[in-house]
Amino acid sequence: MKPLLRLWYRHSPQLFISELLEKRWMEPIVPFILMCVVFLIFIVSIPGYTSLIQLQQLMRSFPEQAFVAMAMALSILSGGIDLSVAAVFAMANFIALYLLQVLGLPFPVAVLGTLLWGACIGAVNGGLIAYGKTRPFLTTIVVLIIVRAAYNKLTAAFALELASGYADSPVWDFVGVGLIWGIPVNMACLVVIGIVAHLYLTRIRSGVHIMAVGSSRKAARHAGINVKRSLFTTYVLAGMLASFAGLLYAARLNSAGTDTGVGWEINALAAAVVGGISLDGGRGTISRALMGAAIIFLLINGLVQLGTHGSLTTATIGFILLAAVGFNIKFVKNKGKILQKIYVSPSYVEFTPPASIARDSGSVFAENDRLKDVEAVALDRIEGPEDVILDQDDHLYTVNRNGSIIRFLAPDYQEREEFARIGGRPLGLALDRDKNILACVAGMGVYGVRPDRTVFKVAEQTNRTWNRLKDDSRLWLADDLDVAPDGKIYFSDATTRYDLSDWALDGFEGRGNGRLVCHDPATGKSRTILKNLAFPNGVCISHDGMAVLWASTWLCRIYRYWIAGERTGELEILVDNLPGYPDNINRASDGNYWLAFVGLRAPVYDLAMADPAFRSRMVKQIPPDEWLCPGLNYGCVIKFDDAGSVLESLWDPGAESHPTITSMREHKGYLYIGGLENNRIGRLKLPAADKEWTGWESYWGKKRRDGRKDQTAAAGEGGTHVARS
Repeated sequence: MKPLLRLWYRHSPQLFISELLEKRWMEPIVPFILMCVVFLIFIVSIPGYTSLIQLQQLMRSFPEQAFVAMAMALSILSGGIDLSVAAVFAMANFIALYLLQVLGLPFPVAVLGTLLWGACIGAVNGGLIAYGKTRPFLTTIVVLIIVRAAYNKLTAAFALELASGYADSPVWDFVGVGLIWGIPVNMACLVVIGIVAHLYLTRIRSGVHIMAVGSSRKAARHAGINVKRSLFTTYVLAGMLASFAGLLYAARLNSAGTDTGVGWEINALAAAVVGGISLDGGRGTISRALMGAAIIFLLINGLVQLGTHGSLTTATIGFILLAAVGFNIKFVKNKGKILQKIYVSPSYVEFTPPASIARDSGSVFAENDRLKDVEAVALDRIEGPEDVILDQDDHLYTVNRNGSIIRFLAPDYQEREEFARIGGRPLGLALDRDKNILACVAGMGVYGVRPDRTVFKVAEQTNRTWNRLKDDSRLWLADDLDVAPDGKIYFSDATTRYDLSDWALDGFEGRGNGRLVCHDPATGKSRTILKNLAFPNGVCISHDGMAVLWASTWLCRIYRYWIAGERTGELEILVDNLPGYPDNINRASDGNYWLAFVGLRAPVYDLAMADPAFRSRMVKQIPPDEWLCPGLNYGCVIKFDDAGSVLESLWDPGAESHPTITSMREHKGYLYIGGLENNRIGRLKLPAADKEWTGWESYWGKKRRDGRKDQTAAAGEGGTHVARS
């Protein structure tokens, strides 16, 4: 029964659904499916609907409406609306015909004049809305009325000239009826301009600014974006898109009727909304607008071919528009709530009772007071020193909550200086052979600081797991790291589902969301070597350089992964069933290892880990401040050896001096202690420790001390060399 429970919760459908809802393409997938359904309905209903001639006719008739829909979508994405696009389209149709057929101007001049018309009307709209602060709806509807009236007057006045005119231009004819590899020219133009428009809104600064303005004008203004210029640009581009549609329409039909473009603004608005573009602005893409335009176009075209009355067709479009608006509002309002309720997907974890920590238990974990009166370094001069490290000159380095690496100068550590500013939230630290400080930075990856204080990026991504919906190529929560004898950097990415602000939710899940990653500086590439790990945390290279030790915080275990020798690639549990939640691991001068407990296990939470349904209900139904959580406010450090035996423990009962201990580092007879929530660094004298031993010498010195003998030998078969230079 239990194996089935583990299997069920490990591959829970809830996990799949939550990651599916999280995908950005989940919103456009709805209009895409609707477009396919509409197309299939008409394939079944209309004979010959998929013949080559019919498909070419559909492709030839669609682009003009799609361009008008793109113009409408662009204005909506900026937080406004442009109801004049259809009138601008109609007038552009007239202008193109007038310039070519009446005035006999060359084709390039006619194209330039037509686009200039759209830009001018867009400038009028944009000027009034951006600089005159008029309402987009009222402004563009007034422009619609004026332009439509002018169009009706002009087409009536020049009806004879337009009817008898002729454009002797092969290019004009090619644009109107030509094919490129069987695809109409206007359709090819739509594909190219659609791609350009998508890249513009997602990659080009001015386009990104338009999206930012649509999302929040106030936030965009505070970010330094010129809101007025962005709005003005939006309406100019919308006018040019509508004008280009009119140019293509003129080339295809060579006529200008009084009903040209009538009602197209409603179809364009319906296309934008059906495509999932928010009427509030800032949410949507050009591809969604094109899918919405395709849906509306196919519906109108199909209903006309089926002989449906025009009023019924209009009513159908109105009904679809109303339904799309309702769905859009409901989806946006409730998607976050749905995702919030189902995203946390607990797994089944079963524990056995750990060794007792009672003072009189006789256990190696028995509580004591060895950390209670530890010396406080940098008291109230540091915030959240999650990890600490010392260099060959005995200077002390630690991380600060504001994204800095802080250095306290030896010998008394009274002088404080900001050594470097990385940004983000630095966590684990390490020193490489070149004395660079390497740091894991939550949400950013792995960064380094050279001795001259220059900051450089080491890794920000790894290979993606292609069988997962969630893109895990980015490093989400790089936690701790260490450097192997060959210079490769091994680091933990604790979870790919949560960030530092809600990392505790990963504990409620207890599933394998993390991974161990190896970065090779020689190639500049990173690759995941172990995945599906339950919050891999502290990382340490073994004294002999042949294995990586890493802590699984939620499973209360220490694992060993062999990277050299005959056992290369093997993974084993080194220490199991710890009474606390392990964090960072570091070398000790006697050839053993120090391990920090970030929290203490409680029997009630162990029971909760074996009941995923209980944890799921807790997260859904109880306020966060009332959740049952692991006991994180308890300070402890232990020492263990290469055989997995725990040798001693050091406690701070009640965590008065050192709550949430996350790291410790031995250096010249002292143990330096850091903590994620602490305001100090602890320093404890170790009477039996080697007073000359340093971490850097242990890794990179001429002789490496492992507590038993000095050695400069090569380790492992196959020539895996671990000698230090």
